[in-house]
Amino acid sequence: MGRGPSIAARKGAEDSRRGKLFTKFIREITVAARTGGGDPRSNARLRLALDKALAANMTKDTAERAIKRGTGELGADQFEEIRYEGYGPGGVAIMVDCMTDNPTRTVADVRHAFSKNGGNLGASGSVAYQFAHVGQLFFETGSDTALEEKLLEAALEAGADDVVSEDGYTEVLTTPEAFEGVKQALVAAGYAPIEADVTMRPSATSAVAPEHADALRKLIDMLEDLDDVQKVYSNAESA
Repeated sequence: MGRGPSIAARKGAEDSRRGKLFTKFIREITVAARTGGGDPRSNARLRLALDKALAANMTKDTAERAIKRGTGELGADQFEEIRYEGYGPGGVAIMVDCMTDNPTRTVADVRHAFSKNGGNLGASGSVAYQFAHVGQLFFETGSDTALEEKLLEAALEAGADDVVSEDGYTEVLTTPEAFEGVKQALVAAGYAPIEADVTMRPSATSAVAPEHADALRKLIDMLEDLDDVQKVYSNAESA
């Protein structure tokens, strides 16, 4: 009977994933501080980045060093924000947000991931029109229609733009500017989101044919694994 990976090997793989995740958090915190200042009370982007990093067990010292790099207290921040757009297998629209100190390297890596997995990198604006910049909060409501109604009322009262319930989950949508206020109001009212972020939401989703599903999944995984990639968005129904 074959043996699976050793505990040491599994831990090594997990440590590697954790390291990549922390690298992405550090870059986001640094750039957020550079563009909006180092005070999370007045910088919503920084506050969101810190919330996600600390929830993933990043130490406060690490987060504070990233803020200081962004504000210039620990040297100049060299990261540049770049968005790449393209199409994956089956014509699925994909956007890739990157932070990099070497755009030449980054575009080569992103282009390689697309071409290797049956996609192609497009021009700026080629797919962005299919997405909206929104605040998005998910809640698990199950079959409790009374809970759905109470959440709907609380969300709209807090300033949400839309609330959608289906398959046991409720999605609350806000403008990016209203996201933090809506989130805080709902948490204070006893509604804790299972996921909350400011993201790019597709205006319509695209069904993925079975023959394209595996290649699309590999493409997205390969993109997300790149050090310079912060987030990958697609309009696929499943990937």
